Amino acid sequence: MTEAPTIVVFDSGLGGLTVFREVARARPDARFVYVADDAGFPYGNMPEEALITRIVHVIGKAIDRHAPDLVVVACNTASTLALTELRARFKVPFVGTVPAIKPACAQSQTKRIAVLGTQATVGREYTRALIREFAAGCEVTLVGSPRLATFAEAELAGQPVADSDIKSEIAGCFVEADGRRTDTVVLACTHYPLLLERFRAVAPWPVAWLDPAPAIARRVADLLRDVPADAAPPPPRIVFTSGQAPSPILARALAKYGF
Repeated sequence: MTEAPTIVVFDSGLGGLTVFREVARARPDARFVYVADDAGFPYGNMPEEALITRIVHVIGKAIDRHAPDLVVVACNTASTLALTELRARFKVPFVGTVPAIKPACAQSQTKRIAVLGTQATVGREYTRALIREFAAGCEVTLVGSPRLATFAEAELAGQPVADSDIKSEIAGCFVEADGRRTDTVVLACTHYPLLLERFRAVAPWPVAWLDPAPAIARRVADLLRDVPADAAPPPPRIVFTSGQAPSPILARALAKYGF
């Protein structure tokens, strides 16, 4: 029997589940190992050099243990900070997650978009370089949230967050000036699609919420197009760097993703 490709999906926590879901649809035959660096979550509180060292160490350990055919870095902060170092250190192909500024500007009718990410992601030069390269003719508002990723993890663990708290975190995305409103919001953190229905419910007007996961899945499928499929893949595995077992509520949430 042909051996299925092995794909490691890495995130600081559980936001990468939104990416895993799309990649699993693109390669349902693959062997998946999801690595959640919950011992380091949230990444926004860590100095950059220490964070790069941590990301390289955790992913390197996963590569040694699981020998993947491909690694998906399903975390904007880790991708914008450590992809260059990872690709220099390891031979395995990496697919990163970066703010979808180019497609957002291409689809915007009002040419006014917002990028909603962690404070680390929106403050990084990588993001500003994407704006300079791809956002010509488009007004871009950068909105850094210190709390949304934690809110997403809380919701998965069965601890609902108040509408008012979510509304205050996304309020900066909605700009109306010169007769033009924001019509597209880039979700520049993989945790945020977990809160998408909440965003839609509290938004002051309808916008397109741009989730990068489908594009990541297409890239993975393209890179693995020559790797044969296996009709009987094993169930996905999830590894928490803390070593702690998920609570019963979280375990039920993970079961919806096949874990």
